[in-house]
Amino acid sequence: MATYQAIAVTGQALVGLLADACPQADFPGARFDLYQPKDFGAPMEEGLSLYLYRIAVNGSRRNLPPRTDPQGRRFRPPLPLDLHYLLTAWSKTAARQQRLLAWAVRMLEDVPVLHASLLNSYAPEGEVFRPNESAELMFDQLSLADMNNLWSASKFAPQLSVAYLIRMVALESTVELHEYQPVQTRAIDHGQKQT
Repeated sequence: MATYQAIAVTGQALVGLLADACPQADFPGARFDLYQPKDFGAPMEEGLSLYLYRIAVNGSRRNLPPRTDPQGRRFRPPLPLDLHYLLTAWSKTAARQQRLLAWAVRMLEDVPVLHASLLNSYAPEGEVFRPNESAELMFDQLSLADMNNLWSASKFAPQLSVAYLIRMVALESTVELHEYQPVQTRAIDHGQKQT
């Protein structure tokens, strides 16, 4: 289970993975950045932006068991999240924009599982994900209506984009669960009625 920094680190890892794998001969000036809605107003000249537009609780694995640390302490169950991203290609020409996005989706398809070692390598905090953790990266089908809603909310012209889903980023709790002995007796105090 990852610490609360996992959401930011996951986005940084995806951007870093794209930047490290970019064929510099084909895209020499390409940039790779995390975007907020305001960034769409003044986008980069050429590159890929990654915009986290939705975070949802993973419904299929909602009831995870409590975590136990090496000392035997138990903590509240982790919160399993799904992260929804919009990957957008930017370029001055449509052909370069399409080539850049085609390269990116092909490259990401070759990395369906993001292991802790990969995720932690882009984390400025160090070990955010535990060694046995991973997250699934998959192409997400976003309907045309949802895509239009995303772009109309940002108030900018739609750009060539694809949606990705990262499943099961489990945020661990730091709240310890305490175990108490079972109740053996119950004392009931009967008093006289006050008048």
